Amino acid sequence: MRVLVVEDEVGLAETIRDGLSREGFTVDLAHDGVDGLWTAAETPHGAYDVIVLDIMLPKLSGYEICRQLRAKGVWTPILMLTAKDGEYDQADALDLGADDYLVKPFSFVVLVAHLRALIRRGAPERPAVLTAGDLSLDPSERRVTRAGDPVAVTPREFALLEFLLRHRGQAVTKTAIIENVWDAHFDGDPNIVEVYIGYLRRKVGREAIETVRGAGYRMAG
Repeated sequence: MRVLVVEDEVGLAETIRDGLSREGFTVDLAHDGVDGLWTAAETPHGAYDVIVLDIMLPKLSGYEICRQLRAKGVWTPILMLTAKDGEYDQADALDLGADDYLVKPFSFVVLVAHLRALIRRGAPERPAVLTAGDLSLDPSERRVTRAGDPVAVTPREFALLEFLLRHRGQAVTKTAIIENVWDAHFDGDPNIVEVYIGYLRRKVGREAIETVRGAGYRMAG
């Protein structure tokens, strides 16, 4: 099992490598974002079983590395490792394509358990382009178009639109949207869903997202 660890704290990176090596992993290290992106993207696809990626990195953030890898079609499972523990940091990481999230300081036993679970799950196949009418969303390119013209959306808007498209024709509740687009433990104002639905409607057309009275929202088309 081969792992790439992108971590700028050299001591921590070495500790992780030593520990994982004792568990039977083969570990490569990178200590800044540029080196990490290059190593992950240029190493033949499938060579790494999982990538451990810090968010706060010199030269290029873990968020940007994750986004660029997914845009390149690199679907190796990614575990975000960070000192930031806010729910929005976690949600943003997952929105950009990360598969799991672990907050420092962490138990090494828990880290290994997370890595083994990701490896068992394996890298997902490249998602197909999702469409509804003249609206198109490409998960790998992180791109949205309408009638062939690009539509600029934020990461959260992208995640919401992707969720609606994956359930096209179905009414999805506000609770389901919060659990899948934000976080199952989100305790903010649930009306945030309505706010973001409004944002999307202005960008992709009001007719694209229907309100289903008493049930939630439905992607038309």
